[in-house]
Amino acid sequence: MTTTEQAIRVVTPPGSLTPPRRKRQLSGRIRTTAVLSYLVLILLALIYIYPFLISIAGSFKTDSGATQDPLSLIPATWTSAAYERLFTTVPLLQWTANSAFITVIVTIGRVFFDSLAGYALSRLRFRGRTVIFAGVVAVMAVPGVVLLIPRFLMLKELGLYDSFGGMILPLIIDAAGIFIMKQFFESIPVSVEEAARIDGAGIFRTFWTVVLPMARPAIITLFILSFQGSWNEFSHFVISRQDPALNTLTTGVASLTSGELGAGNQYPLQLAAAVLMSIPVVVIFFIFQKRLMNTTDGGEKG
Repeated sequence: MTTTEQAIRVVTPPGSLTPPRRKRQLSGRIRTTAVLSYLVLILLALIYIYPFLISIAGSFKTDSGATQDPLSLIPATWTSAAYERLFTTVPLLQWTANSAFITVIVTIGRVFFDSLAGYALSRLRFRGRTVIFAGVVAVMAVPGVVLLIPRFLMLKELGLYDSFGGMILPLIIDAAGIFIMKQFFESIPVSVEEAARIDGAGIFRTFWTVVLPMARPAIITLFILSFQGSWNEFSHFVISRQDPALNTLTTGVASLTSGELGAGNQYPLQLAAAVLMSIPVVVIFFIFQKRLMNTTDGGEKG
């Protein structure tokens, strides 16, 4: 053994790890951790997606097949009878038109009025502002089911029961939307509005031309939440109308579940309606998901 090798053995005791070997072990642990993390995420994704896959598969089954093997992802007998019945026997197009009409108006109204209210609570100084904001937060803490009976009584007294007005007006302003917009407006520096005020712009013009374009991430977030909430709304539509002509997709699918349109379980028919009903929400989410994630763009530009 040479003198150099003896020196290396003295400096590096037996059993100790050399730096390259230690790096290899660390990189191996990192890869193992990453693989395990991805496996867990894939498992959670499958658990989350599995019910939706069951809905798609069940919509192509026969009534007997859906009853005998409801969790199977491969129908024993493929059939599109459920979809054909939706467009022939079931008034699906009318339900869709009602849902689309209500959703568009509610979404536009929520984005506009929630933005106005959030800007007022964020920028304007007036007596009772803190109390009003506390009331908005308190409304968020109240379960929606508690407000159903008072809402029904108010609609009856105002003569709005069993009308599109009664279905739309109570949903057109949302406490959570006001809270989201207020918090985002407060992240925008007040200095960006000074130039507009120097030019003589009023409060609404400053809000509309300067502040609102900078709040695009929050607006898109509110747009998606409003669209999803109004499209999937059920409890309010149950207590605000009785006329079958005012049925939306949610109340219409509920009538399928209750067996109003025929005997038997009608699982394929119900699942087919649920699959078609979920398509618009999925499309809207995937279109705006990148903008939804960039929630700090407006503040950074300011």
